[in-house]
Amino acid sequence: MSYDGHKGTDFALPTRAEMESGVAALAAAPGRVVGLRDGQPDGAYLKDPDSTKGRECGNGVVIDHGDGWQTQYCHLRRGTLSVKVGQQVTTGTPLGQVGLSGNTEFPHVHLSVRHDGKTIDPFDPDGTAVCALASDVTLWTDPPLYQPGGLIEVGFIDEVPSYELIKSGRAGRESLNPDAPALILWAYGFGARSNDRVTLTITGPNGFFQTTASTIKNNKALFSRHMGKRHRADWPKGTYTGTVILSRGDVVISQSAARMVVGE
Repeated sequence: MSYDGHKGTDFALPTRAEMESGVAALAAAPGRVVGLRDGQPDGAYLKDPDSTKGRECGNGVVIDHGDGWQTQYCHLRRGTLSVKVGQQVTTGTPLGQVGLSGNTEFPHVHLSVRHDGKTIDPFDPDGTAVCALASDVTLWTDPPLYQPGGLIEVGFIDEVPSYELIKSGRAGRESLNPDAPALILWAYGFGARSNDRVTLTITGPNGFFQTTASTIKNNKALFSRHMGKRHRADWPKGTYTGTVILSRGDVVISQSAARMVVGE
């Protein structure tokens, strides 16, 4: 992901569960490590935004590639840095693990590219592209496909889920009891723009059907939505399907589904 005024490219993990499983951040090109910082706690910004002032990058690595080129990798997981200052690295050398340190609200690695101290957009190194026409020249060996937004995860749960629970990656339930206190479908997505619409639909046994749509009011790097019903009588046993659609105007940007079984 990237944003207007953002001096880098963010490579995000879907949830904190993936972060905790350990995902390596790799060197983008050969070079020499010229700077690093470790010891910054993961998640500090979420607890106290002022705590990361002056250390917005969190735990990070800077690599010098020669001829004035450098790359910087930010928000690495505390205690996972695996390189040292002065070390030569190659393309793909593990630098540490993707984390949540510094000024960030979600686990990702922030990649900055600089030439002679000037920040360079790797998608448009010449600075000539406009939104309607992408540059033919990039710094990527294999340019990532552009995704204008999407759904990260959808699932069912038996209570209104907190945003923190959804972001943790632990909100999904594969089954519920017939007397579950609620039947809730939730969605977690990225890259939403103002006026995007999120439609959630649940279908199930005995003609069970519920749907709702809401409009995103402001641009969102990450967002969540949920809907459902509280328990009034036992839920009919069987398979329930939740479908979520993210649309922009008349175009469906992303669609995802989840299934859950109500059993004994």
